Amino acid sequence: MRLIDTHCHLYLEDFSKDLDEVMQRAIDAGVEKFFLPAIDSLVIDDLLGMEKKFPGRCFAMMGLHPCSVKEDFKTELQLVNEYINKRSFAAVGEIGLDFYWNTTFVNQQYEAFEMQMNRALEKNLPVVIHTRNAMQETINAVRSFAAKNLTGIFHCFGDGYEMAAQIIDMGFYLGIGGVLTYKKSGLDSVIKNIDLKHIVLETDAPYLTPVPFRGKRNESSYLKIIATKLAEVKNISVEEISDVTTQNAEKIFGW
Repeated sequence: MRLIDTHCHLYLEDFSKDLDEVMQRAIDAGVEKFFLPAIDSLVIDDLLGMEKKFPGRCFAMMGLHPCSVKEDFKTELQLVNEYINKRSFAAVGEIGLDFYWNTTFVNQQYEAFEMQMNRALEKNLPVVIHTRNAMQETINAVRSFAAKNLTGIFHCFGDGYEMAAQIIDMGFYLGIGGVLTYKKSGLDSVIKNIDLKHIVLETDAPYLTPVPFRGKRNESSYLKIIATKLAEVKNISVEEISDVTTQNAEKIFGW
């Protein structure tokens, strides 16, 4: 089984004491590659350090998370631009709109999102999108860029079929993670009707841990649990889930 974790924050402090063991468990579970989204300037050194420690396994993204868009967002974006100009990255991410925690900087979130999508187009990179309490607004913001052939992933998708259809119509993929295993999410009934060619797998570790480990730290080895659940929902083999979602991820990231 070949799996790709398209979204995991394994460089965070949560993994500082047992990172080597976490990586080995994931590799033993069939996870071959790990894509690491950026958050803001506070994590860049650790993010790039992990990529360096696990060459050929870990691949860094660069971007400014919407929850990190504050008064100094232009300074943060300048740093993002500097890194994108001086080295290669797997994607621009994670970027997007988040109106859940705070709406003080909504206008700045839009500005940062659009600036980073422009950079992705300039560099011919995919984007990895975070959205919370702002799905339709995010889709609306992306649409004109998708028309210019921007592509990528709506990470941690957990909305309904109508939203999924709009995302797919733009040529984007749905990032499916631990939420699929939550009984009350209703995501299984949505994903049942989505062609596998539009789906990639992710953990978002250390967050959104799948059942039966919900409430504990998430890690990339649990991607196999998500793949198994998706196979159950789609009524196909886990090997087919593995093959197709891995091919999708490789297509997005240009492998």
